[in-house]
Amino acid sequence: MTQKRRRPVWLTRNLFAISWVSLLQDAASEMLYPIMPIFLNTVLGAPAAVVGAIEGFAEGAMSITKLSSAWMNRWLPRKVMVFLGYSGAALGKLIIALAAVWPVVMLGRVVDRLGKGMRSAARDAILVQGIDKAHRGRVIGFHRTADTTGAVIGPIMALVLLSAFDGNIRDVLWVAVIPAVLSTAAVLFIKDQDPATKRLVKVAKAEVTAANTQVLAPKLKRVIWVLSFFALANFPDALLLLHLSQEGWAVTEVVGAYLIFNIAYASLNFPFGLLADKLKPQQVYAVGMVCFAVAYAGFGLTSDKVLGVALIVIYGGFAAANDVVGKSWVSKLAADHQQLTVQARLQGLSGFGILFAGIWAGLAWSLGAGFGTVPLMISGVFGLIAAGVLWRIKF
Repeated sequence: MTQKRRRPVWLTRNLFAISWVSLLQDAASEMLYPIMPIFLNTVLGAPAAVVGAIEGFAEGAMSITKLSSAWMNRWLPRKVMVFLGYSGAALGKLIIALAAVWPVVMLGRVVDRLGKGMRSAARDAILVQGIDKAHRGRVIGFHRTADTTGAVIGPIMALVLLSAFDGNIRDVLWVAVIPAVLSTAAVLFIKDQDPATKRLVKVAKAEVTAANTQVLAPKLKRVIWVLSFFALANFPDALLLLHLSQEGWAVTEVVGAYLIFNIAYASLNFPFGLLADKLKPQQVYAVGMVCFAVAYAGFGLTSDKVLGVALIVIYGGFAAANDVVGKSWVSKLAADHQQLTVQARLQGLSGFGILFAGIWAGLAWSLGAGFGTVPLMISGVFGLIAAGVLWRIKF
């Protein structure tokens, strides 16, 4: 009689529940992402400057909320924060579907991003609860794989629906509300033992405080600030898509490139998480920064579409390392009751870094040969230097 094979201890029901929640929500979000600029410009008549301002304002609101999420946890349990966050995302998509003028779309995007800011750190803290530190890289990698699988499904669904609805964008916006609502409902299957809502025994408190004072707090701060500093060169992906468009890629080719990026990103999340569990996280992250440098500098040096596709795949490697390795790195350094705080600080500060990167890259976009060549080369060189520093630096 054959024995039933047991699943790995880190592959918990909670991990499956959170992964399904993220997959559904990301499918809804990425169903909108490729068509939102077209909807704003051609349907609602918003100029290009307004399209950029809406995204910048929404991302800024998200970063502020992420930084505030540890403070919110003083009054709200983590699961409640996650539920409210996903509810906000669903509400934001409903507002966008109802919009008749672009300011209403801005309201919807801000509500959506505020929801993401509230839920992200709390969700990531729940994700690693009860998980051995040696397995946290693969847990976060598994979750990010599910999340980015939704990012692959979303644009495909948008293309299929646009064809079925004879190009009616608003109908697609309405359909996107459905997986967003299902994602919110799925949060109810998540289980959380929030240390902020339970009284810890005095011994446990003393151990955690001692560990923080002697080792973890200074090291955590250094890692968070270093990773956040690197974000100053990582300008928004929308500018990369704009670069491809300006280099002569057709709209369908740009959407295809975005799909390829998400497929590469989804495929590499778990392998990078596994590497982060087996090797020094700073060295794995350094490999990701090399991918970043090659991709950005490559986009600045070539307009060849075949090479462009290869660079997009390489860029997916950076996205996986940045997301999975960064989160698992700080998670392993933090005590259990610190998980929400460290994720909030890392994600919030990195978000502000990306926001500022978008500003300086946008201002420098037309310099030199144009089409973003100068900011792409600056970021590429910065990424290569960062990889070397990360490989050798002692935290």
